[in-house]
Amino acid sequence: MQITDSGILSRGQPGTSRAIFTFPTVISLDSGTLLATYRTGTTKDSDDETVEFVRSSDGGRSWSEPWRPVENPTLDGLYGSLRVLYMTELAPGHLLGATMWIDRTTWPGGGLFNEETEGCLPMQVLLADSMDGGETWSPWRLVPMPEEIGPPSLTAPVLKLADGSLALSIETNKEYEDASPWMQKVVFMHRHDYQASSSRPDPAGEPGADPNWAEPVAAGEDPSGRIFNWDLRCGVAPDGRVATFSWTYDTVTARYLNIHRRISADSGHTWTDAEDLGFADQAARPAMLADGRVLLPYVDRFGSRSIRARIAPAIDAPFDPASEVVIYSQEQDPGDQSDSTSELLSEMSLWTFGLPYAETLVDGTVLVVYYAGTDDAMDIHWTRIDPGRA
Repeated sequence: MQITDSGILSRGQPGTSRAIFTFPTVISLDSGTLLATYRTGTTKDSDDETVEFVRSSDGGRSWSEPWRPVENPTLDGLYGSLRVLYMTELAPGHLLGATMWIDRTTWPGGGLFNEETEGCLPMQVLLADSMDGGETWSPWRLVPMPEEIGPPSLTAPVLKLADGSLALSIETNKEYEDASPWMQKVVFMHRHDYQASSSRPDPAGEPGADPNWAEPVAAGEDPSGRIFNWDLRCGVAPDGRVATFSWTYDTVTARYLNIHRRISADSGHTWTDAEDLGFADQAARPAMLADGRVLLPYVDRFGSRSIRARIAPAIDAPFDPASEVVIYSQEQDPGDQSDSTSELLSEMSLWTFGLPYAETLVDGTVLVVYYAGTDDAMDIHWTRIDPGRA
């Protein structure tokens, strides 16, 4: 496995509402083009955040000027921002977009996480369809969530599963002023009958509803509440099995643990026990190769202070340390980990690199996008990896 090329997908502009780019995604379309999205904003957590799109027709070597085909909607009359937009191609040219909307009205000026309670701002998951490869999009539709979910975090694109269903990966949170213990978990919500919506928003411009998602099924949970499974990244192997990789956190020691993997052979309804992969700490969205191998980028914040990638010969096999490549490294010392979960949550806005996202391309190589930069401006980078032969 080797890195063959790299570059900048889009540059942040210091001192503007497009200074800080984060949460990149990329998809290889049936048409042969690549479509990428990323979050823009004045800071890493700002009221003016939204998402932009860029396109590449040469395998990611060059990118179009950005455009914004979707708008930040209001929900119940409340203004909100868009944090990330994931895309899934359901059929040639038909994309299903999933986004995380954050209420910026109820708690004006409040950060995403409440440092005192560990609760978070009200959030919602919205869906939209594009029938022209991402150029234009339908109105947003709201996915209703059970009360037990709290404000939902969206951790992956909508998954196309072997049984014909789609699945949303949703992380639970507490309400903003809820000081009770945070019993964090991540769930899958399935749907078997999805069809693109042609509905229009109501006269006030509010999104319609997309209510036909099944009750949540636990995909990562510690019943004691001690271990959190953050930012669950998911991939579907050619044989239909699903793998998840969790950013695992111990609330008692206030320390990140190694990445943990779970496997499902029944489209996400039941899961194996969590497996320690032996390296830390935050997994990327994996690239699933046609021959069954899995390429997993990951962020090691407190060890090597870098973004790296390893490859495994199968969805349930060990990741070979000898295969590892370094995608990005930062010379700045981040210091020690925080002493509490509240401090750790407040410091997430300080990181200047991370969130890698991998996609397998038609030529068998893998494109990894991630953000990196300084406090003044953060750019979206890309790296191409040749995984070699199995």
